[in-house]
Amino acid sequence: MCMRMAPLLLLTVMSLLPTIISANGSSTAENEMTHLHFFFHDVVSGRNATAVTIIGPVTSPAGTGTGTFFGLVRMIDDLLTEGPEPTSQAVGRAQGFYAAADLAEVAFLQPMNLVFTAGKYNGSVLTVQGRNAPLHNMREMPVVGGSGLFRFARGYAQAHTHTFFANGDAIVEYDVYVKHFSQN
Repeated sequence: MCMRMAPLLLLTVMSLLPTIISANGSSTAENEMTHLHFFFHDVVSGRNATAVTIIGPVTSPAGTGTGTFFGLVRMIDDLLTEGPEPTSQAVGRAQGFYAAADLAEVAFLQPMNLVFTAGKYNGSVLTVQGRNAPLHNMREMPVVGGSGLFRFARGYAQAHTHTFFANGDAIVEYDVYVKHFSQN
């Protein structure tokens, strides 16, 4: 009879362990909610491009293309600033890529690291990975992790195209809401 109860007792103690640890004060980390607001500068044109095409879009057998840029892959190292002007205070870089992954509309798979280089979050990183359909007014992508002050980060990023230029360059406004452990 005791041998049958041992696994049940072990399972019960293991399930209570997080409660016991936090009740004893061994865990001092608290969840913190942070809101970040910045502008993303995607420059695809000119000699100082920050987004470069790795693979061009797929074309149909007739050579007409899909109209959605399907297959396009661009690597990015885009400037993040406090305001929409490229000359406003830099806060970091968006590094990753976007790939056109929808046959029906312009929509990208967009994994990227938001690398902060100024202010309180200097040296910290948020990782965003999701679907970005730039012709939609507002897009939402999940924050899937982070490092530095953003360890154990979870949240979401909302993107809104501020300006789209005829040469393909764009300025995108971002609001990022993220929960992470406080680093006291």
